[in-house]
Amino acid sequence: MRRERHTIPDLNTTSTADISFMLLIFFLVTTSMDIDKGITRQLPPQVDETEEVADVKEGTVLSLAIGADNSLTCEGEPMTLTMLRKRVADHVTKIGKEHVIQIQTDRQASYDAYFHVQNEIVAAYNGLRDKEARRLYGRSFASCDEEQQRALRERIPQRISERY
Repeated sequence: MRRERHTIPDLNTTSTADISFMLLIFFLVTTSMDIDKGITRQLPPQVDETEEVADVKEGTVLSLAIGADNSLTCEGEPMTLTMLRKRVADHVTKIGKEHVIQIQTDRQASYDAYFHVQNEIVAAYNGLRDKEARRLYGRSFASCDEEQQRALRERIPQRISERY
């Protein structure tokens, strides 16, 4: 009796690398990349013990408050986000460079509400700068060169104070 040698057939793996590469490309193309949202702010310098804190003139501060229920108030009166942009623009136009926008946020308020308030304030500043750029240079703020943008930022400074 003669024994036959049984061999186990090998798998054909020649196309495995090609399939893997195709799947990798497919998932890279179909995956969405989320971009982190955030607010660009420059933190104030550390207060030196010998420095005096400057007083702010009365009537130059626009007080905003975000409550625990994400409600927005301006100078103690309820306000919607759609009204905020115009109110900030009017305040900055009326007071000029000496204006201050003060934001007080309750600890229970959501970051989303805070983020939307900040966006509206920045949009008001951008609108004012764009309007001034069109008046002075005949073009939008975004299309101005770096020197013109710097001059406009000095003309309409962004002065935001946060209370904790």
